[in-house]
Amino acid sequence: MGRRKRYWHPAGWFHIVMRGNNRSRIFRTPEDMAALIAVIDECRERYRFTIIAFCVMTNHYHLLINSPDVPLDKIMARINRSFSDYYSKKYGHVGRIYEKRYYSKEAEGPFAVLAVSSYIHRNPIDTKKPMVEQLIDYPYSSFPMYCSEEPAPKSWIDLDLLPTLLPVGIEPSRHNYSLYCQLYRQATEEDKKLNLLLSDDAWL
Repeated sequence: MGRRKRYWHPAGWFHIVMRGNNRSRIFRTPEDMAALIAVIDECRERYRFTIIAFCVMTNHYHLLINSPDVPLDKIMARINRSFSDYYSKKYGHVGRIYEKRYYSKEAEGPFAVLAVSSYIHRNPIDTKKPMVEQLIDYPYSSFPMYCSEEPAPKSWIDLDLLPTLLPVGIEPSRHNYSLYCQLYRQATEEDKKLNLLLSDDAWL
């Protein structure tokens, strides 16, 4: 029996999670995390997509991504295959490095997109043992970019959308978006699923 076709549509924002096999560390060094970014750069040369939030942890990574032209599974297949090749060559690894197929769920509506982005950006401090004291101190996510007025450093990163989704009454700025992430942790169904390490159906 073939694997179930992944749900995708060109207007959707999808929360993607890819985790190491047996929860193992697949990003052991800063160079490994940089390699994932380089792989995304290379993939962007072939396919058009936009990411508004990402975070690379030690044994998994998160993306909040839109792909208007091609199904998301093509993009994820290329990213994951290229990083797997890099990892296997660097560490002499034999066999698969990922646990299952990537987790994918659409963030339906502006609040969901905002909530999921905050969830992604808060990963480094919402672990059992926080990895940093302040979110801005974690360099392997898009959060520090929202704390700056500099242009997005990559063509595939959009820093303009999320501030426009802030609740009514909050000025739509990068600064206010960064404050929002720091002050509020949304309790969503997405959180519950991910904190249970994701429902099996989502990984199919």
